[in-house]
Amino acid sequence: MKTEHYISQLLYRYQCVTVPGFGAFLTEIQSASLSESTNAFYPPKKTLSFNIYLKNNDGLLASHISQIEKIAYEDAVIRIQNEVASWKKILEKKETLILKHIGEIVLNFENNLIFTASKETNYLTDSFGLGSFISPSIKREVYKEQIQLLEEKAPIAFTPERRATQSYLKYAAVFVLTLLAAGFGGLKLRQNQINTQTLLVEQAVQEQVQDKIQEATFFIETPMPAVKLTLKEDKLPYHIVAGAFRDESNAQKKYEQLSRKGYKSRKLEKNKFGLYPVLYGSYSTYEEAQKNLNQIHSHVNDEAWLLIKEL
Repeated sequence: MKTEHYISQLLYRYQCVTVPGFGAFLTEIQSASLSESTNAFYPPKKTLSFNIYLKNNDGLLASHISQIEKIAYEDAVIRIQNEVASWKKILEKKETLILKHIGEIVLNFENNLIFTASKETNYLTDSFGLGSFISPSIKREVYKEQIQLLEEKAPIAFTPERRATQSYLKYAAVFVLTLLAAGFGGLKLRQNQINTQTLLVEQAVQEQVQDKIQEATFFIETPMPAVKLTLKEDKLPYHIVAGAFRDESNAQKKYEQLSRKGYKSRKLEKNKFGLYPVLYGSYSTYEEAQKNLNQIHSHVNDEAWLLIKEL
């Protein structure tokens, strides 16, 4: 069974896809970008990363495989475990684990997993059909320099035999310029008169508008009732799960225990697997949730895991 095929399908719809016992693949939306060095434009996309600490089974991958393969949920979990075991054997041999359309994972000298995301697949459905393209740069300065060079090289011809004719033309040009100057002077005077009249009209209109505004302000007999605005609470889609209990009484005890320790704990309703999840807390951003999860892993509970869901 190629588990990476089902992981790839889920990455189009979810921000986090966890592979139980191995890690989680996370996506983050990146805006369109421009490479100044190559003049290449790239559409918006989902960048892919890998988190080794998110290993607990959240049921998403197993449920998806169960529906597609039409097998029991427990059988899907077993298949995932077998696939993960084969992945770990590849990595222990210092070989590269290639997950098609997702990326490559290797084990470095410090036994840490290094993930390199595939650049072939864009998991952002809004960018479907969009590809990168290169736009040639506009060389305005180059064309300007070429014109200047042509002007410098252009020959200048002198024709002495026509100087007499040019003298008459010079006086005629002076006469024409005088007439044009007089015409422009009269036109400018007329334009100033029009501008003055327009200003007077605008001032009169403005005074009438101000009178209407004052009348509307001070003589309203039946004012409109006040509008009450209700602010929508911020969404908290990132949750740190302390555990999931089949017995509701045990879930209630865990909830009370965490509340006494100062956590903003919550006990959720029974999920489709018949379990009652108990949360350390909920957060509005992935960064804030991950920071608190790391602290809980270090000092409280290394089995806590991140649930991404709008409750």
